[in-house]
Amino acid sequence: MAVQLAQQGHEVQLWDRGAERCAHMNEHRRNPHYLKEVCLPDNLSATPDLGAATRRAELLVPVIPSHALRGVLQQAVEDLPASVDICCASKGIEEGTLATMWEVLKEEIPASHHARVSLLYGPSFALEVAQGKPTAVVVAGERRTSDLAAEAFHGGAFRTYYSEDVTGVCIGGSLKNVMAIACGVSDGVGLGTNARAALITRGLAEVTRLAVAMGANPLTMMGLAGMGDLVLTCTGSLSRNRRVGLGLGQGRALSEILEELGEVAEGVRTTRSAFNLARSVGVEVPITAEVYALLYEGKPAGKALADLLQRERRPELD
Repeated sequence: MAVQLAQQGHEVQLWDRGAERCAHMNEHRRNPHYLKEVCLPDNLSATPDLGAATRRAELLVPVIPSHALRGVLQQAVEDLPASVDICCASKGIEEGTLATMWEVLKEEIPASHHARVSLLYGPSFALEVAQGKPTAVVVAGERRTSDLAAEAFHGGAFRTYYSEDVTGVCIGGSLKNVMAIACGVSDGVGLGTNARAALITRGLAEVTRLAVAMGANPLTMMGLAGMGDLVLTCTGSLSRNRRVGLGLGQGRALSEILEELGEVAEGVRTTRSAFNLARSVGVEVPITAEVYALLYEGKPAGKALADLLQRERRPELD
């Protein structure tokens, strides 16, 4: 995201809590940990000082793992400029509170800033964005703020679209990670591409049921934060969540997989919060429930997939 903004001519400051990593990026124009092959534009600098980065911002773009977003916002809020716009690209459902990232933002950002908040979601692997490969995303929120954020990002091969359905965008962009784990498990076990297509399609139905129950427009699930994000994350080789599922399907331990990954796989946490959220609103989510049982109850991967296959027949649109 920082590289894309910089490539559109903006002066960009990237906050990273690691002082040594910031110094390395500023000197060598490379991130020594993430996307090492990407050269950072000259108009992008890094700082470990959150306040220094925040108080100068015209557009603040939180791209923080969902479980850490609230804590970082609580630190940043005292330095928010009065006129700053906020476009959040964090995806997930907060554990415990079961809040979407939109709700977390509204709870932690002063009411005076609420009309200035938007979300950027959609099918976008970070490496391909930084490499300038074609990407389309959706910015959701009130029109003025969404247009401003969309205009800041839009350019080159990166296209931005607009939506007012923040609930649908949040649910679609979060639960796709759960479905990616399920597809990875299926691929790891060796069930084939027919099974993967079935999981994606029925996964979309499941995500739509939950989103609609929470007030979303079902057509949002046909868009970039729904079907688009789902297809990418369930099939792409760069998908961290799919790689988690692949490892589980191959019989590896979750702790070993995550250690090897070295990055956050949002679907692991989102599975638990999505499962609990669905129960709280009375929505049936069989794929999410089986992934939950696999991750948190020790259910074997083969058994979880077999139980999905043995479910009672039902109308497709039910």
